[in-house]
Amino acid sequence: MSGRVYQLHSTLELPLETVTDYFDSDPTLPDEIKDIDITRRNNTLVIKSVAQDGTVSKYTPTAQLKASVTETRVYEEEPETGPGAPPSWGEEEEPIPSELVEFAAFKGDRETVLQNTALQFPMFEVLCDIATLAEKGTLTAIAERDGELEATKIVDGEKRPATVEVVEGPGSEDSAPSGVNWRDNKFIT
Repeated sequence: MSGRVYQLHSTLELPLETVTDYFDSDPTLPDEIKDIDITRRNNTLVIKSVAQDGTVSKYTPTAQLKASVTETRVYEEEPETGPGAPPSWGEEEEPIPSELVEFAAFKGDRETVLQNTALQFPMFEVLCDIATLAEKGTLTAIAERDGELEATKIVDGEKRPATVEVVEGPGSEDSAPSGVNWRDNKFIT
């Protein structure tokens, strides 16, 4: 199978524990990927592919997914604030139960989230699997699979229909000139 990712934009955000549990559960990986190496450097999570066979040199960097890791306080129930909330004058407020949760944020364009070209398409497929686990965020992409362009759109963990549309760009000859002609402007001397 051949493939290439031409355009990718991701705003996926999911608990780090969900990501690690996914890889700990021994998921079915694309045929070209033998294993996954997960490394955490400070607030960056790097998920690197390991090639199945010897066709990729050990000196060739294989594709990797990159996510930033942040801590977010998650409340068991939303605190009541705003115009409909009861006043709390003189009362001591009880703290709402909460915990700090680490989130992996796969945010950015292709070069930010999906790096390196060797095994890029198989790692894109792994990213799509991760996107179906995310409760928040969007993944949109245009990729080529076996010579055909295909669009991918996953919103809040749910695959949505997507199409590739080719439109004329700003270089078409039939379009009227737009903007200011600075060379013939009578106000500039």
